[in-house]
Amino acid sequence: MEALMNILQELHPEVDFKTNESLIDGKVLDSFDIITLISEIHEEYDVRIPVDEIIPQNFNSAEALYRLIERLQDE
Repeated sequence: MEALMNILQELHPEVDFKTNESLIDGKVLDSFDIITLISEIHEEYDVRIPVDEIIPQNFNSAEALYRLIERLQDE
């Protein structure tokens, strides 16, 4: 989770990713941020995020995103 938080903080240092649960719905993250996140997650966690998993529910919070990473690592 620490590596993910570092990735997110690099994108938007002004955001409190520990408490924010509307990163997509609140327009904190845009499409370019999502592309960057997917790339950084692949590099850091060796996980590929399939297109059908790129949905707001998986990207609205750091916790949701980390659950996605863990689930994909287990597959």
